[in-house]
Amino acid sequence: MRDATFGQLGFEFGDTDRVAEPSSRGTSPTAVSTSAATSAATSAAASVAAVPAIAAAPVSLAVAPRVAPEPPRDRPARGRTATRARTAVLFSRLQDMGLRGVESLVLMRTRTVMVSLIGRTLRVNEGYADAPESVLHAIVAFATARTKPARAAAREQILAFEVDRAPAARRAETPRPGDLALIAQLSEAHRQLNAQHFAAALTEVPIRLSGRMATRLGHYDPGTKQVAPEIVMSRKHVVKHGWREAMHTLLHEMVHQWQHETGATLDHGPGFRKKARDVGITPAARRDVMPLEHRTRRVGGAEA
Repeated sequence: MRDATFGQLGFEFGDTDRVAEPSSRGTSPTAVSTSAATSAATSAAASVAAVPAIAAAPVSLAVAPRVAPEPPRDRPARGRTATRARTAVLFSRLQDMGLRGVESLVLMRTRTVMVSLIGRTLRVNEGYADAPESVLHAIVAFATARTKPARAAAREQILAFEVDRAPAARRAETPRPGDLALIAQLSEAHRQLNAQHFAAALTEVPIRLSGRMATRLGHYDPGTKQVAPEIVMSRKHVVKHGWREAMHTLLHEMVHQWQHETGATLDHGPGFRKKARDVGITPAARRDVMPLEHRTRRVGGAEA
């Protein structure tokens, strides 16, 4: 996990088609008269007994025009035109609330960054387009804040409003020999550390090994409504640095899990650092785990 940088909120662990107008061409009612059928039935009455009476009134069959279904009312319209309209409306509302010094607004579809101010461009997760006015005032306060305490207070209020993020794309990795046994050991360690440092209050979450982490040792993903939370551990880290270091990293991610399950902000702020000291670890959990040959290629052959 990385802290949100100055002027940016973030954390790492994220179409309705236009209704067609019904066409009026080729839809004139078609009338079918029964007079011919009545004459035919009368001439055949001598040979056919007990023929039911046929209604004298003509029957009219009209071909109804096809109407496309209405779009869902609980989902915002998609598409470039709709996005431009929502952006313009939101930008106008924020300006009415006191937003100054911002030249453009961009609505983002992202899981990690909720609000960011880069130069004179304000980027906002599209989930905030329909947020209450109190949250929009917090976005204005964040963008115009002059002090860190003011920005931090606005940040807390913004993140308190839950945005329905898209499910995270979790890339599947081919298990390595010994992964199942190692994951079982890590899961048991999670259970023991949970009882020792968190009064067994944390939820039992899946633990996954990853070979793609170059600098991060572990990662807590809080998931979404559709995806369950999980802890990801670097396979290279566990193998290279040993079990004691792996337990340090696991505890680090469990502190993030504790933040998530207690409603705190997922960051490395004062609350995280205090809890990390309480469980006996340092807040930092970052180390180079990339093999030397890969690092050499990355820097153009020079040793790093």
